[in-house]
Order: sequence, then C-alpha cells, then structure tokens
Amino acid sequence: MRVVSPLLKRVVYPGLSRAGYFRRAAGSSLTVLTYHGVLPSGYTSSDADLDANLVTRESFRDQLRFLKEQYNVISPREFLFWCEGRHQLPPRSVLLTCDDGLRNTLTDVLPVLQEFRLSCLFFVTGASLSEVPAMLWYEELFLVLLEAQERISLELPEIGIHASVGRRKEKRELWWRLVRNLSRFDVSDRRAILGGIRAALGMPETWNAEHRQNPLLARRFMTLTLTELRQVIAADMFIGAHTISHPVLSQLSLELATKEICECRSGLEQALGQKIYALAYPFGDASSVSARELRIARDAGFRCAFVNAGGSVTAQSNLYALPRVHITANMTLAELEARISGFHESLRSRVGFSPQEAVFDRA
Repeated sequence: MRVVSPLLKRVVYPGLSRAGYFRRAAGSSLTVLTYHGVLPSGYTSSDADLDANLVTRESFRDQLRFLKEQYNVISPREFLFWCEGRHQLPPRSVLLTCDDGLRNTLTDVLPVLQEFRLSCLFFVTGASLSEVPAMLWYEELFLVLLEAQERISLELPEIGIHASVGRRKEKRELWWRLVRNLSRFDVSDRRAILGGIRAALGMPETWNAEHRQNPLLARRFMTLTLTELRQVIAADMFIGAHTISHPVLSQLSLELATKEICECRSGLEQALGQKIYALAYPFGDASSVSARELRIARDAGFRCAFVNAGGSVTAQSNLYALPRVHITANMTLAELEARISGFHESLRSRVGFSPQEAVFDRA
C-alpha cells in the first residue's frame, strides 16, 4: 500500500473524485469521521508522527466546506435517533466526531464548526472532569522519550522492559511497548511508574512547564478543564466518553477495564447533567479492543460505541463496534472521499495492508 500510495493520492483518487465516482459509490451509506484536533496557528511540531492525527485549521475548514457541499453532515442527535430506530438518515450521511478533548477543541475546532453551522460528537477522558489541565499520559510519555538524551536505557523489570535505544524509530517502538505494558496498571500506579521513567532518564519534575505555560503548546497538549468542557456544550456540541485515562483496554483486567468505561460515563453525566450515550474506545484498533470491551460498553448502558477501523456504518453494523474513518494531517480531499465511499478500505483489504504497520494510527 505504501508503494502505490503516492499514485493513489496524486492521480487515481483525484481523477475518481472529479468524475463523481466516490459520491455515487457512497450511496445511502453513513460514514463516521474521527478527528483528534486542530493544530494551533503558529505551533511548531517537534515530531511529525506525534502530530500526525491533528489537522491544520485551513485543512479542517476545507474539509468541512467540501463535506457540507457534497455530503449530508448529520448531527449527533440525529445519529442517536437513528441508533434507536427513530430516524431515517439521508443518503451520503457523514457524522463528525473528535477524540481526546484537547484544549484546541475549544480554541481551534469549535470556531470552525460554528462557521459552518455544524455539530460534532466530542469524546473526552476523565481528565476533563477536573479544573486542572493535564496531558494525555501516552503523549507525555512520548515527549519524555523524545526530549531525553539522544541514547536512553531503561530497566523496568516490573513491567518487562529492558531497552537501550537511540534512533527516533527505536524510541517510537519502545513508546508503544511501554503504552501497552503501562495500560495494565490503574491510574495512580501508572502515574508513579511514569514518574520513575522520567527520573531514570534524568528529566526534572518540571520538564513540561513550557507545555503548560506556552499558550500554543497548551492548546496542543493540555486537555479541556470542566469549565472549558461546559463551554463546548453551551455551543450546542455533544459529548461522549473516552474512558477515565485512555489506556489500551484489552491489556487491563476485567475490573479495571469496567472501571475505566463505566466511571467515565457516570462522572460525565454527574458533572454535566446530561446523558452520555456514546463511547469511543481508546486507540480503537483490533489489538486494543476485544469482544470483552464491547460487552462492557453494552452493559454500561451506552447506546453505541466506536472503534477506529475504517468502513461505513450500515443497519447491520454492531452498535458497539461502529467503524470510523481516521482523519490524518496529510489527507487530501480526494483521499477523504475515497475513504467515505469505502473504496480506500476495499483496496487496503485487497493488498493485505495491516493497520499494525502505523503505530500512531491507533490514537
């Protein structure tokens, strides 16, 4: 897939898009799109892979304009009614979702949505139940590995990690191993281990002070506070649950996985005074979500739950494993259409592409 990707992006997809093939192929389908935020104007990326899930404001605006002109962007309320069998969706329907609840949700995503009078289903973690902004722990871990000395060594027998790495690719591979292993712990134990990793790498406790104090970095890396989350709701947006701490759920015990899913929903409902009907599984790929998590979501009272596997939603779809199209920073409008139509996903399956090849696609 990587070999033919430039040809697809520059020739095949644009040609099929201009010919109207993708819009005809979309037919009566419903496609759910997943964003992870908008990069603040003036922000300078320290690692392209780290920011690969966020789009520029210009790209976001172009995509929403295109979707509004060529497709039917439905509201999260319409989608809920469809899930309950109370509403028929128009052809070529698209639902907008956005994961993680970063501060740029309020400062950069929301203004563009309001410009086009569109609504979005925002999935937030338990971090947004506090008035203290925080970092997503797995992004914090990646930044620690990235900003530590060029070559690092870690001996963590308690979680099965013995590593000495130097190149960025090696650090990224170590990062994902750590994410999976650390996901097994509850929030407090995981935080303690993260502190031990930071100290072992010679990073001071205040290493991320600039990320908290610099407005651009804060918009990129800090999560919404409860007050900010309420401002998002006041703008007629919708909120879903993204677990308490965004772990790889398949790595947790049944007790901890249930706690992550159920307490996020109950905490949000209590704090916001409204029902939370949707869940987005963290990372959302096949290695992160199993049949067990689907049962937990159903038993917790959610009406639906989303994975991060591409494809369209149909009347036959499992409501607790609904597919979403993952939007990335370098996605063109033609590629977006190819994914909405299902053409891209069909092509991927034919050439045997494995989603495990791209670590940051899991976020």
